[in-house]
Amino acid sequence: MSIFDLFKQIESQNTAVTGPPAYIIAGLGNIGEKYHNTRHNAGFMMIDAFAQKYGAKFGKHQFKSNTAMAEADGVRVLLLKPDTFMNLSGQAVTEAMQFYQIPPERVIVVYDDINLDVGELRIRKKGSDGGHNGMKNIIYLSGADTFPRIRVGIGKKPHPDYDLADWVLSAFSPEELQTLARTAETVCEALPLMLADKTDLAMSRYNGGKQKKQKPAKPQPEQGQEES
Repeated sequence: MSIFDLFKQIESQNTAVTGPPAYIIAGLGNIGEKYHNTRHNAGFMMIDAFAQKYGAKFGKHQFKSNTAMAEADGVRVLLLKPDTFMNLSGQAVTEAMQFYQIPPERVIVVYDDINLDVGELRIRKKGSDGGHNGMKNIIYLSGADTFPRIRVGIGKKPHPDYDLADWVLSAFSPEELQTLARTAETVCEALPLMLADKTDLAMSRYNGGKQKKQKPAKPQPEQGQEES
């Protein structure tokens, strides 16, 4: 390597965003292999996809969480997956908020919602916990409900008498995982908009649409033939 190549390498390294994060993105879920790909871990699944897109590596344990630093379109972001289990998610989120002095308006929470079909999204700037225990703990410990959030549909209970805990801790089917993979792509498009203070645009663009597998185009009849 020549001295000029070395200078170029140093210059490219210095262009990276440094310093404390401007935002926190918290994906909610439960740790442990037995919870892998279960409905309550949709938040983990989405934030894993975001980390992969931006080359961030989880593995540093701080703030009662598995964390990673990412740079998304010039914005430095702390990615956070709480190690506390769902019901105590607020312990992890508020600890990171206090350390970096980040207000609720710059903490985006991604979590599951049983009131939405699998893959359907709801993006909001603030709101109640909606009965979600993880969000409930975050709001309780922070004293604020002004967290931007992305709710990811995991499907309604099969019937009203079905135990809620059993449902949210059940595994997604292979077909549902395919749907969620497409949903993760959409979340990775929505989050940079939210980091750029364009949450309204993200809401108008992505709310309500179930991430359906596109059907192959119907073949056109050859010239001289009629479509049956």
